[in-house]
Amino acid sequence: MAETKGQSQSQSKKGKVEVEKECTQCGKNSVVRDYQRNILICETCGYVLKEGIKDRGPEWRAFDQEQREERSRGGAPMTYTIHDKGLSTKIDWRNRDGRGKNLSPERRSQMQRLRKWHKRARVAGSSDRNLTLALGEMDRMSSQLGLPKKAREITSKIYRKAVEENLIRGRSIEGVISAILYASCRKIQIPRTLDEIAEVSHVDKKEISRSYRFITRELDIHLPPTDPANYVARFGSELEISGEVRIKAIDIIKKAQEKKLTSGKGPSGTAAASIYLASIACGERRTQREVAETAGVTEVTVRNRYKELAEDLDLDIDT
Repeated sequence: MAETKGQSQSQSKKGKVEVEKECTQCGKNSVVRDYQRNILICETCGYVLKEGIKDRGPEWRAFDQEQREERSRGGAPMTYTIHDKGLSTKIDWRNRDGRGKNLSPERRSQMQRLRKWHKRARVAGSSDRNLTLALGEMDRMSSQLGLPKKAREITSKIYRKAVEENLIRGRSIEGVISAILYASCRKIQIPRTLDEIAEVSHVDKKEISRSYRFITRELDIHLPPTDPANYVARFGSELEISGEVRIKAIDIIKKAQEKKLTSGKGPSGTAAASIYLASIACGERRTQREVAETAGVTEVTVRNRYKELAEDLDLDIDT
């Protein structure tokens, strides 16, 4: 129900708007409109004054400020992870009409030709073909690494910018998209090492590193140092250590950061050494080999890091 002219409203709870109207049961002015259930209800006595109210608000939807300004209409939200940003149409692969009946052989052949030409029209130029290949590869790697949608969106935006700046020419598409995916993980502090990216990619670690340095330099991307504490939860789960050990490991990392002991050191190696020290201190000892294999570093790295931490932090641990 649309409120009558002159009625003042004020926002109260999520999905509810206070209405200056007296309840017919208790007589108090505590009537609110619940937009989720489309009812007028008294918050004091719970009496429903009216239900089945029509929503007279705008039918357009907005998922961010840009779409809110443009007043985007109904439909799926725009995404950068698809080469056409998800704004194109698609012909369904099922050979059925609007009533669910099977198409005749002639119509089926016609729809097959339409699908073929529609697919060709969607990927018209070399830029679209480049984005289709790169974003498809990015989606595959993200799925294998278990990355959230936010990481994929950031990767897609950076890659589109690299294409606009003509930075892909002469370089491997797989190498560049792998490097940008690694940069995106660092940007939003998702613990993924370069070795893990290289493991799911079709290119080696050396090429990804080279592309990563080139892209971050050319696009002027400044990334914060990776916090070793972000690796503790994942490494701890694989090693099946308790929460007490993980908290102890994070505490060791924080103390090391305060004394600048992690500067210039690999975050995964520091995390592995901290977990190793914490496991000994809490009586849940794990071997250096187990910790090293989980963190993707060598036993020598774990040994050197834990000795440095134990000496500089004055940790009395019997190893």
